[in-house]
Amino acid sequence: MVCRNAYINVIDIDIDDDTMPEYAVVAENLTKVYGEGSLAVHALRGVNLKIKRGDFVAVMGPSGSGKSTLLNLLGALDRPTSGKVYIDGVDIYSLSDDELAEIRAKKIGFVFQMFNLVPRMTVLKNVMLPLIVNGVPAGEREKKAQEMLELVGLGDKAHRRPLELSGGEQQRVAIARALVTEPAIVLADEPTGNLDSKTGAEIVQLMKRLNREQEATFVVVTHDPEVAQETQKIFHLRDGVIVKEEEVP
Repeated sequence: MVCRNAYINVIDIDIDDDTMPEYAVVAENLTKVYGEGSLAVHALRGVNLKIKRGDFVAVMGPSGSGKSTLLNLLGALDRPTSGKVYIDGVDIYSLSDDELAEIRAKKIGFVFQMFNLVPRMTVLKNVMLPLIVNGVPAGEREKKAQEMLELVGLGDKAHRRPLELSGGEQQRVAIARALVTEPAIVLADEPTGNLDSKTGAEIVQLMKRLNREQEATFVVVTHDPEVAQETQKIFHLRDGVIVKEEEVP
C-alpha cells in the first residue's frame, strides 16, 4: 500500500460541510473563459456537480461542449476563471502551484485515449512512474506496480515494452498506472476511443471491476453512449453547462 502519510497536509484546510469526503469530487459554479472581450470563448458557464467516493460516472456531450475543459479543471491541469473544485474535500484552486502539483500526483489518476506510455520503458517501469514521482522507496514501488499489473491481467508481461503489446493491453497498463497511487479519482479521457468495439467493451468492464474491487472513483469522458450506459450516472454537458444528470438503471 502507498503510505497515506506521504500526502501533503492540505487536507487540514477548512471546507464547507457539503464538500466533506463523502464526495471524491465537487465542482461549484465552475467557469472557464479563454480570451478577452469580443474574442472571449466561454468554455464552461457555471458547472456544478458532485461525485461520491466510489462512484463510476460518465461525462457526455458533443464536440465543443466543454468536456475537455471540465476534465482539465477536475484534474488540476488548468485553473478556472471562477468557481471551485474540491478533491477529497480539498479546495484545490486555493493552493499554490507546488501544492497543486502534489495533489495532481497523489490524488488524481489519468487514463488517456492514446495511452501515453513511455515506449523505451518496460511495462513495469511505466506503472512505477507515479510512485517514483511521489518518492516511494524502490522495493515498495516495484511490489505495488507488479500487484497492479496482476489486477489488470498483465502480471506476466511486466518486462515487455509497450509497443510489444496490443492496444487493449496498453490501455490496461495505463489503467494500472492510474490506480497505483490509490488516487481519490481516476479521470479517463475517451479511454476506448482508440480501440475496436470488442476491446473497448473489455476495457470498460475492467474499469467497472476495479471500481468495485478497489473502490476507485472513475469519471469517464466519452462520446460513446454504449460506454456511458455502463456507468452509474451520466452528466450531459452542452454549451458549457450540465443540462441533465441521468441515473443509469
